[in-house]
Amino acid sequence: MAQKGVQLDGETFSCSICLDLLKDPVTTSCGHSYCMNCIKRFWDEEEEKKKIHSCPQCRKTFTPRPVLEKNIMLAVLLEQLRKTGLQAAPADHGYAGPEDVACDVCTGRKLKATKSCLVCVISYCEKHIKLHYESAAFEKHKLVAPSKKLQENICSRHDEVMKIFCYTDQQSICYLCTMDEHKGHETVPAAAERTEKQKELEVRRLNIQQRIQDREKDVKLLQQEVEAINGSADKAVEDSEKMYTELIRLIQKRSSDVKQQVRSQQETEVSRVKELQEKLEQEIAELKRKDAELEQLSHTEDHNQFLHNYPSLSALSESTHSSSINIGPLRYFEDVTAAVSETRDKLQDILREEWTNISLRVTEEDVLLSPSEPKTRAGFLKYSHEITLDPNTAHRKLLLSEGNRKVTRMKQQQSYSDHPDRFTVWCQVLSRESLTGRCYWEVEWRGGGVEIAVAYKNISRAGSSEECAFGFNDKSWSLRCYSNSYKFFYNKVQTDLSGPRSSTVGVYLDHRAGILSFYSVSETMTLLHRVQTTFTQPLYAGVYLYDGATAEFIKLK
Repeated sequence: MAQKGVQLDGETFSCSICLDLLKDPVTTSCGHSYCMNCIKRFWDEEEEKKKIHSCPQCRKTFTPRPVLEKNIMLAVLLEQLRKTGLQAAPADHGYAGPEDVACDVCTGRKLKATKSCLVCVISYCEKHIKLHYESAAFEKHKLVAPSKKLQENICSRHDEVMKIFCYTDQQSICYLCTMDEHKGHETVPAAAERTEKQKELEVRRLNIQQRIQDREKDVKLLQQEVEAINGSADKAVEDSEKMYTELIRLIQKRSSDVKQQVRSQQETEVSRVKELQEKLEQEIAELKRKDAELEQLSHTEDHNQFLHNYPSLSALSESTHSSSINIGPLRYFEDVTAAVSETRDKLQDILREEWTNISLRVTEEDVLLSPSEPKTRAGFLKYSHEITLDPNTAHRKLLLSEGNRKVTRMKQQQSYSDHPDRFTVWCQVLSRESLTGRCYWEVEWRGGGVEIAVAYKNISRAGSSEECAFGFNDKSWSLRCYSNSYKFFYNKVQTDLSGPRSSTVGVYLDHRAGILSFYSVSETMTLLHRVQTTFTQPLYAGVYLYDGATAEFIKLK
């Protein structure tokens, strides 16, 4: 009957902490009820922070911590209400959820706070904040956006609001702190310090905003640069394709011309030979006929008849051809093949030389600074470059193997043909590939010692002059590796180096940046020497070998 006369809702019997129907309800001395576990957890948290115990709704404090007992009457009433289907009030956007800042003044289910007061150290909902706006007593209170960190404004030592800033210790303190541990320190009101820091903040913001504008301008310029690079690259590709297409057409035309001339000459020569062949065959037939008549005459028994016919049969017409035809070796048109082969070799040399120049021009188009030198072997391997040695440059006591990647110094000379690029005195060899851009390679060596070098193509080759030796001129740089030491040479200047002994040396080249670095490679990479200069031409990898030494340019994955 009581339920018919009184309208009850779930909010009336909800815990203001968990917002659910009360479970094992307990009532504080101020009259507010909570779930037993909820209020215990609340007070446990308060003990850790402030060593006090208060009512979450009215903020009444209790000393000592109350011993709470279950409210049996309320528990029975709640059990009966549950049987009737009563539930906690449905969620509403005006109420504070777990992630919201709750109003500290609301009783029962709390509303969301709209402001927090730094003076009161309390958060207020829209309803309870009105007093701060309407009463002159709150004019000097500082209202901020709702914050769960209000307690950070309370001095943990004196439980007072921290309104003072200590310059000496660079921290916020309360007025009581100035009388004990901060006594004698330089202090100012926190508001004054905030004003100064606000000025600094504005200056920093201006600097940041200026930097943002500068960077945005840089980004715009870089975007324009990207568009210019793409446009220029597209045009370069289009133009180069046209020119190479023209070159291919010219080569195809020359090939067609040679084919046509060879076939025409072939037809002329074959026709001439066949004409001679037919005349010779006619003469043979005539001679065979004469031979048959003479044979028949030789069998004539009548002497008078024989003598009568002999003069006319024995007379032979004079041959119009030489009695013997000299046929040379069957090498017709070999001179043509040789001429085409010579043209091909010249064209290959031109294309190889021009490709180096083209490649160098392409890598010089970098618009940004070169990246810093890698720090790990994995970083270097990104720039790995396969090196093969050029047999035309190898000294005759150097034997190339393993696809021209390995070189061994021999006692006997090898049967290399003469070539203007060959080193005639110094036991050196250069790579076939030119090196521009960023490159990395490794050389594994054995024996008494080697010199691992780079050089310009126009380094001298013939004779014993130091102009031909790696490291003794301004056209080459050389790392000399012995069993227990390293030395570096450039333009006759020697630099003694220290570093771990290793049979593998890594070489890193950033041609555009002018960086040449040598590394001792084992489980780790140790820098032996770095050169910073300006390279004016493409470089070629090189190696000099002492007696019994071998060196191999490793295939890097």
